[in-house]
Amino acid sequence: MKKILILVLIVLALFGCSNDDSSELRIRLSNASKFNFQNITVNTSTGNVNFDNINPGQNTGYKVFSKAYSYAFVELQIDGKTYTLQPIDYVGETTLEKGNYTYEITANDSQERYGKLMLKLIKD
Repeated sequence: MKKILILVLIVLALFGCSNDDSSELRIRLSNASKFNFQNITVNTSTGNVNFDNINPGQNTGYKVFSKAYSYAFVELQIDGKTYTLQPIDYVGETTLEKGNYTYEITANDSQERYGKLMLKLIKD
C-alpha cells in the first residue's frame, strides 16, 4: 500500500508541475528593434488585444487567443507616432495549433505608417 501511494505521488508530481500549457493558443510579443513600442494592439482576426509597452530586446507576457495565424494586425506607437502592420486577409492561411508563440516585431528607420513594421512568427 505504501509503494502504491508513493507511486501515485510521483505520477502527480510529474504531470501536475508541467509549465507547457499546450491546451491553449498563447502569443507574446518581442521587440527586436531599437525603438520603444507603446500602446500596442494586436488583432489575429478575433478582436483587438492590448499588450504592455515593450522596450528594445524585451518580451511581453503571453496572452491567450482563440484563433491566430502566422501574421496579424499590429498597431503601436513609437515616439508618439502610430505605425501599423495591416494584413490584407487570411484567405488560404492555416490557423496556428495550440501552444506558445512569439510575434517578433522589428521596425526600420522609415517614417511610413504602413512600411515601418515587420513581424516574424516564432514557435516557442
